[in-house]
Amino acid sequence: MPQKQKHRSWTELKQAGNECFKTGQYGEATSLYSQAIRELERSNKKIPEDLGILYSNRAASYLKDGNCVECVKDCNMSLELFQFNVKSLLRRAAASEALERYRQAYVDYKTALQIDYNIAAAHDGTNRMTKALTEADGPSWREKLPPIPTVPLSVREKLAQQPAPQQNGTTQRNKPAPSDKDIKKGQAMKEEGNALVKKGEHRKAIEKYSQSLKHNPTEVTTFTNRALCYLSVKQYRDAVSDCDEALMIDSSNIKALYRRAQAHKELQNINACVDDLNRLLKVEPKNTAALKLLQEVQKKK
Repeated sequence: MPQKQKHRSWTELKQAGNECFKTGQYGEATSLYSQAIRELERSNKKIPEDLGILYSNRAASYLKDGNCVECVKDCNMSLELFQFNVKSLLRRAAASEALERYRQAYVDYKTALQIDYNIAAAHDGTNRMTKALTEADGPSWREKLPPIPTVPLSVREKLAQQPAPQQNGTTQRNKPAPSDKDIKKGQAMKEEGNALVKKGEHRKAIEKYSQSLKHNPTEVTTFTNRALCYLSVKQYRDAVSDCDEALMIDSSNIKALYRRAQAHKELQNINACVDDLNRLLKVEPKNTAALKLLQEVQKKK
């Protein structure tokens, strides 16, 4: 007799969805998040913030699969339940931008920057929308914008103080700026790691880069260097995680996009690999390594 499938709680379904998302299985992740939403809505322990995060996670899966209309709908639901959730704002902005709804995208990018001014993706998005809206509407484009919500100081302070809950397997955090002393220590450790890479001692280099990041977790090149080492020792998921961190700091970092594409290729996540290479080629259209890898992976599709 076949075994009856064990009933999974909404938290287990969410975690399974996060795992699928991390490995590029976005359709499966969407299905798992949908099940988690149904389970949570049926339960007596329905917390709006938890439900808001599930909608935000499903929105991320829709966005990765290019289903921008559903992504916007889920972000709307998420923001009703969990007001000023930065990830939902950024996801809705990205989907609106893809749908050429530039005014809404601009508003969401600017709202996200009120919550955390250090989000590189929001700065980049604001710049792109400013250019697109100037071209579309002329010098008076700001007059046609919907109102930009004011994020209350109390909300900003609350979001800055608390570690935000897990979304798609990653934890949002506002990293404090490292001191000059920490920056120097981090740089010294990073240089030791670089020397070990030149000798081909990638595992030892990983240790040095990890020590460096404890001192200065805002240095993008340390993440991309450690990602290169993880690729060399075939720890592909760790390489993806480091590139994710680098891209949170610099959303168009060429090395992070290329190395994450390489890792996705090895993990057989071909769609995610192609997605990263296309993003890279928007920044550097003549990048020969990316063009070569794209040609190679498209043969496998």
